[in-house]
Amino acid sequence: MKESEAVTGPLPPSMAAGRRKPDGQRFWRYFRMNYDLYLMCLPGLVFLVVYKFVPLLGLSLAFKDFNLFAGNNIIDSIMASPWVGMKHFNRIFEDEAFLRVISNTLIISLYKLVFLFPIPILVAISLNELRIRWMKRWVQTIVYLPHFLSWVIIFGLFYSLFGSYGMINKVIEAVGGQSISFFSDSSWFRSLLVFTEGWKETGWNTILFLAAMTAIDPQQQEAALIDGAGRFKRIWHITIPGIMPVIMLVLVLRLGQILNAGFEQVLVMYNPAVYDVADIIQTFVYRIGLGKMDFSLSTALGLFESVIAFILVYSSNQASKRFLGKSIW
Repeated sequence: MKESEAVTGPLPPSMAAGRRKPDGQRFWRYFRMNYDLYLMCLPGLVFLVVYKFVPLLGLSLAFKDFNLFAGNNIIDSIMASPWVGMKHFNRIFEDEAFLRVISNTLIISLYKLVFLFPIPILVAISLNELRIRWMKRWVQTIVYLPHFLSWVIIFGLFYSLFGSYGMINKVIEAVGGQSISFFSDSSWFRSLLVFTEGWKETGWNTILFLAAMTAIDPQQQEAALIDGAGRFKRIWHITIPGIMPVIMLVLVLRLGQILNAGFEQVLVMYNPAVYDVADIIQTFVYRIGLGKMDFSLSTALGLFESVIAFILVYSSNQASKRFLGKSIW
C-alpha cells in the first residue's frame, strides 16, 4: 500500500485517545449546546440546596447545648452554642420514656407492616382480574379516594363511628353489650391506628402493583390459558412472580421506614390517656422540641432515627440481593 493512500476503518485506541478532547472542553461544549436543559434543572437544584443541604447544619445541635438567644440570628446561635459531645444521646438512652417510645414505634410499625403490606397486593390482583371495565374504574376511584383526605377529616369520620356516642357503640348497646372507648382504651387504640391506616392508604398503595402488572407479557397468560391453567394458577405462577421485583422494592423501602409509625395520624388521634401505647418517636420529638424547647435533644432523636433507617434500608437490600437475587441497587 502506498503512503499516500488513505487509511480506512477505525483508528487505533492510542490514536483515538490522542485526538479526543479533554473532558472539561467536552463538557463546556455540551453545556453551550444544551444550556436550556441546565436552566430547567436550576430550580430543582436550588430547592435541593436550600431545603435539603443547608438544613444539615442543624444536625450539629445534637452535639451542642443549643441556646436560641446566643447570637443575633439562628446561624449565629448555632455557632455560638457550646459543644457537649454525646451528652444528649446519653440522655436519650438513660430515659425510661424513650425506651417506651421506641417500643411503641416498633410495635405499631410492625403491626402495619404485617397486616397492611399484603392487602394492596391482593387488591391490585383482584382489580387486575376484574373484567368489567366500568366496575373496575368505579372500584379504583372508591379505594383511591380516602388517600386524598387529611387525617383531621378521617379522625372526624371515625370518631363519629367509634366515639363514645358513635354509631358502633350505639349498635353494641342495642344488642345488649357495653360501649367501648376505642380512642381512650389502650387495648384498642393500636388496632384503631392500623385499621384507619389501611382504610386510607390501601387503594393508593395498589398503584405500583397495578403498574407492574401491565409490564407482564400477555403471551404468558395466553400460553398458560391454552395449557389449561386456571385463574388462580395463572396468578400464582405468572402474576405474582411478575410483580415480585416491585414487591421487594416496596418491602425494602418500608423496612427502612420501620421507625416512622405515622406522625400525622398519631398526633391527630392520640390523647394523654393512651400515651403509654401510642407515643412514638415523632410525637415525642414534637412534644420535647416544641413543647419544652429542647431542640438539642429532639435533634439527637431525629438523627438517631435517620441512622437506624439507613442501616435498615441497606441491610434489607443486601439480604434481598443475597437470598432472592433482587435488590434496589
